[in-house]
Amino acid sequence: MMSVTIQTQAGKSTGEAELVETVFGVEPNMAVMHQVVTAQLAAKRAGTHSTKTRSEVSGGGAKPWRQKGTGRSRAGTTRAPGWVGGGIAHGPKPRDYSQKTPKKMIKLALASALSDRAADGNVIVVDKWDFETPKTADAKAALSAIGAEGKVLIVFGDDDTNAWKSFRNLTNVHCLHQGELNTYDVLNNDVVVFTEETLPTGVSNAAAASTEEEE
Repeated sequence: MMSVTIQTQAGKSTGEAELVETVFGVEPNMAVMHQVVTAQLAAKRAGTHSTKTRSEVSGGGAKPWRQKGTGRSRAGTTRAPGWVGGGIAHGPKPRDYSQKTPKKMIKLALASALSDRAADGNVIVVDKWDFETPKTADAKAALSAIGAEGKVLIVFGDDDTNAWKSFRNLTNVHCLHQGELNTYDVLNNDVVVFTEETLPTGVSNAAAASTEEEE
């Protein structure tokens, strides 16, 4: 079973934490991760784009010229798609972009993403966050102490309010509640930081459900 060093906020080692094989030790499935991430991004689309068809564009009620004798092609309205200011043929209309993704696929994708980060040594575990008051300078110092470099995803628990407020203003940090852990955010960051409380012991149904709600 894989393990990772548990650190304090100051970067001192306090022991070892075991990483569950079913979450951090699976063979990454690229195809499943791609499909789940695509579904997540599709679910975020508003789908409110809309163009007007020839029946929706105002004006154009009068026939622009008589049917015969002008030498020009016949036309019944100036709002046909071929005219400037006319309607749009086959243009986008409001639609729902969400995709249905099986829960097992969502769980496998998340486990694959976490396993990939763990294999590269980019999973960090902190015993707990100890911020008496929210302070961004302390958050920046903590990241340096625990060796979190690049884009960092920090997974918080319910009682980490001061820590959340301390980290949220750092441009290279993405804050996430443990119930919202998802494949896209794991893959979109270089390092994932957990506390002992938020370290997954299994890919929960709650995580899968939250992803389905986004879809």
